[in-house]
Amino acid sequence: MTMKYRKLGKSGLSISNLILGTMGFGTETPEAEAFAILDAFLDAGGNMIDTADVYGGGASEELLGRWRASRPKTTSRLVVATKARFGTGADVNDAGTSRPHLHRALNTSLRRLGVEAIDLYQMHGWDPLTPVEETLSFLDAAARAGKIHYVGLSNITGWQLQLVLSTARAMGLQVPITLQQQYSLACREIEYEVIPAALHNEIGLLPWSPLAGGFLSGKYTRDMANAGTRYGAGNAMFQYIGEKLAGAGRNWATIDAVRRIADQIGATPSQVALSWVANRPAVSSTIIGARTIEQLNDNLAAAELQLDPEVIAQLDKVSAPTPDEYPYGRFGSLQRERYIDSSEQALREL
Repeated sequence: MTMKYRKLGKSGLSISNLILGTMGFGTETPEAEAFAILDAFLDAGGNMIDTADVYGGGASEELLGRWRASRPKTTSRLVVATKARFGTGADVNDAGTSRPHLHRALNTSLRRLGVEAIDLYQMHGWDPLTPVEETLSFLDAAARAGKIHYVGLSNITGWQLQLVLSTARAMGLQVPITLQQQYSLACREIEYEVIPAALHNEIGLLPWSPLAGGFLSGKYTRDMANAGTRYGAGNAMFQYIGEKLAGAGRNWATIDAVRRIADQIGATPSQVALSWVANRPAVSSTIIGARTIEQLNDNLAAAELQLDPEVIAQLDKVSAPTPDEYPYGRFGSLQRERYIDSSEQALREL
C-alpha cells in the first residue's frame, strides 16, 4: 500500500491522506489491540492521529500517551490532533470554548498525550455562549506560548465558519486552517454551504465517519438485522443514526451502487466509499476508524485507490441529496446565479 501525502489546509505541514481516528481506543478497543493498530498505521505510512478529550472520558488520550512513550523513536514525528469543547466535568464551566475551560482542557490533553504541543487543536463544536473573540484570543495566546501549532474547527455551519475566520483575520489572531465535519456518501448536506465556505477560505476538510459508522461497508441488510456492535448495541445515539440511515431509500440505492462498483474494480465497498470521500474538493485527509487490524488493513487500501471519473459521476448521482426548492434547491439557486453569456446559462439549465 502507498500512502499519499497532502498539505494540512494552508499550512506547511504534510499529512497522510488517511488519518487514524481513535475514539474507541481504551474503551471499545483494548490497549494491546489498539497499540497493534497504531503500529500498523505507522508502518503503512500514516503520520496523523485524531482524538478528543471526551473520548472515553480521556481514556483515548491516555492510551495514546502511553503508546507514544513506549515508542519514542517512531512516534516523534507523528502529527497529533485533539479536540475540546464538550463537558469534561460536573461544574457549569466544565464545557464550552471559554478561556478558563480551554485552559484546563488544553493542559490536561498535553499531560495525557505526553507532548509539549498539540499539532492541531480543534474546537469540537460551536459554543453559542462564548464570544468568538474570547475563544480566538485564547487559541492565539496558546499558539504563541508554543502549546499548539495549528487551530482547527469541527461540527459547525457555513456562517459560523465564516464568522470565525473573518474575526480571526480582522483581529490579527491565529486563523483556523481545518474543519472536521461528518461527510460521506450518506451525508452530503455540508455541500450546500459548508464546503463552499471551506473552498473559498482554503480550509482543509477532515471528514469524520466517512463510512457512516460502517453503514457504507455493505455489510448491512435493509432490516438492519445484522447491525453489529454500533447500531445494534443499545447505544441511543448510534441507534438513532442507524434508523435515520436505514430509513432513506437513497442510502440503500447508494450502497447497491457501491457494491456493484466494488465488484467491478476488485475492491471492497469500504474502499470505494472511502476513496470517494478522500478525493472530494477541499478534503485534506479523511479520518478512518478501526476496531481490529482487519478493518484497518481494509481501510488503508483506500489510500491508493483512485476512482475513474465515470465511477465518481455514478456515485455523485445516486447519493445526491435532495434539498427543498428554497434556499438550496433549484428555485433558490436561481436567485444567486449570474452569467456573462447566454451559452453558459443554457448549459447550466440542462
